[in-house]
Amino acid sequence: MSGQQLGVLNALDVAKTQWYHFTAIVIAGMGFFTDAYDLFCISLVTKLLGRIYYTDIKEPKPGVLPPNVQAAVTGVALCGTLAGQLFFGWLGDKMGRKRVYGLTLMLMVVCSIASGLSFGSSAKGVIATLCFFRFWLGFGIGGDYPLSATIMSEYANKKTRGAFIAAVFAMQGFGILAGGIVALIVSSAFDHHYKVPTYKENAQASLVLPAFDYVWRIILMFGAVPAALTYYWRMKMPETARYTALVAKNAKQAASDMSKVLQVELEAEEEKVKEITESQSQKFGLFSKEFAKRHGLHLLGTTTTWFLLDIAFYSQNLFQKDIFTAIGWIPPSQNMNAIHEVYRIARAQTLIALCSTVPGYWFTVAFIDHMGRFAIQLMGFIFMTIFMFALAIPYDHWTKKENRIGFVVMYSLTFFFSNFGPNATTFVVPAEIFPARLRSTCHGISAAAGKAGAIVGAFGFLYASQSKDPKKTDKGYPTGIGVKNSLIMLGVVNFLGIIFTLLVPESKGKSLEELSKENEDEGAEAIEMQGSARTVPV
Repeated sequence: MSGQQLGVLNALDVAKTQWYHFTAIVIAGMGFFTDAYDLFCISLVTKLLGRIYYTDIKEPKPGVLPPNVQAAVTGVALCGTLAGQLFFGWLGDKMGRKRVYGLTLMLMVVCSIASGLSFGSSAKGVIATLCFFRFWLGFGIGGDYPLSATIMSEYANKKTRGAFIAAVFAMQGFGILAGGIVALIVSSAFDHHYKVPTYKENAQASLVLPAFDYVWRIILMFGAVPAALTYYWRMKMPETARYTALVAKNAKQAASDMSKVLQVELEAEEEKVKEITESQSQKFGLFSKEFAKRHGLHLLGTTTTWFLLDIAFYSQNLFQKDIFTAIGWIPPSQNMNAIHEVYRIARAQTLIALCSTVPGYWFTVAFIDHMGRFAIQLMGFIFMTIFMFALAIPYDHWTKKENRIGFVVMYSLTFFFSNFGPNATTFVVPAEIFPARLRSTCHGISAAAGKAGAIVGAFGFLYASQSKDPKKTDKGYPTGIGVKNSLIMLGVVNFLGIIFTLLVPESKGKSLEELSKENEDEGAEAIEMQGSARTVPV
């Protein structure tokens, strides 16, 4: 009882995997590569910032960023990202994906460079300008989420759409890896050149200024390179046919653009475009009763699962530093000089990315169009819950020296199943199940809910995980509920992810218009409305 699909959109749905698919993955994926590099590289240099700007050489240990400064430096980009996801998601539906895409990329290039040029000689001056530029860097990064996902979903075919969108997101793993590698190269070069003693041996000589001040600046500024390299190709990409036909209502332009992309002759179906876009059943807005009836539960599912996932994903710093110290990857700070500490942190994070993060992403790419989004997301949340409780309940057992390797393995598996699970699927599904005129907006809302979870995970749990004993808390932090209780709470968060996944529909193998019911005529709507309430695949 559904209306006919537009020829240009059907051609995209049934197209065999071609060179343009891989081009789109690389162009969209390089944005995500840059996003991940820019968001995660800050954790590589915060210790160095603490040493440079907050060290008192009379103290037995080198300086660290005070809690409020640490929260500002690492959190301001997440706040910017949340705002950017909402704003650029909305703008992508109003102005078109392509036009806004270039704007986000230029913002990322300019603010990456500006972050490294943060001026001022005092700690306050440098940190204030760094936070200012990292907010706007995050704002640009935020726009990349809904736009990259939407562009890839609207270019892809039905059969491999999940793998293509997941491949764009998987570039995040390479971005994290690249951040570690750049930090390794830069810190290693400075370490070998200056050969300075450890802080314990000679506190003053362990920090060479202004030379070591360049290290964190170079690492942050390098994020501009991949973004700048792909700007030209982003501007060369034609607007997606789904936006041009279903939102801009320009059938001729859509057919012309996709004829070049697919290298086949496509007819401009102006009458059919007019019929679809002017149908009363397709004119509802985001805040209408019709949207709530058709997609309200779906939006609730995509926002809550992404929110819950990011609480768990970004709270990893709860026990990351304990693990690295326990297995000897990172010695106590006073036993290293300032630049060698950057090297050790970068090496540890690179190894985690290489062994756990990157493989998890690509397992999703390989299996998402066979297993389906629903199964992978449910499986990921289930295993994350199991491993989190397995870490939490016998936590005292894992703290013993002989059991530390087991703790690392369990930690890595939790990470693996977040990436071969909801960390990828929460990005994929919102780009598939909403109407074209609201797709970028709804993806932006879902992604922003995720970043709200990231802020809760990164900072709420950073404070919560502090020891109940005031003598054992990190410097400047109040007492908390302890790591064990924090891990139990994270296990509960993952369990809630299982529950809310039941609201997310399976989108495997269906066209975008079939999922959003955009090609449905008004007569069919009433007949099929009863079946539309079921969201869980059977």
